[in-house]
Amino acid sequence: MTVLVQTRGRVRIVSINRPEVRNAVDPQTAHALFEAFQAFETDTAVDVAILTGGQTAFCAGFDLKAAAGGLGAAWQNTVAIPDSWQDAQAQPIPGPMGPSRLMLSKPVIAAVEGHAVAGGMELAAWCDMRVASETSVFGVFCRRWGVPLIDGGTVRLPRILGQGRANDLILTGRPVDGDEAHRVGLVDRICPEGHAMEEALILAESLTRFPQACMRADFLSARPTGVELADGLRREWASFDAFSAEGQKGAVRFAAGKGRGGGFSDF
Repeated sequence: MTVLVQTRGRVRIVSINRPEVRNAVDPQTAHALFEAFQAFETDTAVDVAILTGGQTAFCAGFDLKAAAGGLGAAWQNTVAIPDSWQDAQAQPIPGPMGPSRLMLSKPVIAAVEGHAVAGGMELAAWCDMRVASETSVFGVFCRRWGVPLIDGGTVRLPRILGQGRANDLILTGRPVDGDEAHRVGLVDRICPEGHAMEEALILAESLTRFPQACMRADFLSARPTGVELADGLRREWASFDAFSAEGQKGAVRFAAGKGRGGGFSDF
């Protein structure tokens, strides 16, 4: 199974389970992640979710080998953007990375070890809080391949970091270690290597102890309006044309072995 789901008390844990490709997300995995978070949203027995990739990597983004084979082109005609939070609740829509179009009423915490890059960074940004180890690495690594951010990265990163710092990450694609990510506000809690899941679980369980109706009301009120978010995501989705023009060739270069290990000198 490419996605593992378990429950601890009132906390749902969703784990990407493709360690052989640093938890890169292919279409099957994206669908499984989408279904897992839909189920979390409607399950009254759980209050908080944790998204993780285990101890080796959070997520290396969309599987560019799948994109090189043409699977990525299927996104263009299948992904839509909800107009509001209410519409997202009535008719949930998957994104290329899975849950990135979902607007949930309950919080999700990312537990990050290793790389959270490209679409994996977008998944981390989709989460409401991020706990990461000191050795974690974030970055828009897809910059090297001509693959645009189409899972909310251009919308959420400026809101989390501010426009200038978001521009730095989005334009350069450079790697950002856990300490810098914490310093600029991308990461909310920093911890020693190997302890991200433990710290995320402590945080999640602390949230389950509060009166939930009040907490969720404040949680939703603190968000941008659904219409504002939808407009941003819709504008971002127009970037898909860039994938058709450049990303397909970049994915083929990646599949051929270029730029492995996050290298910026060979792509």
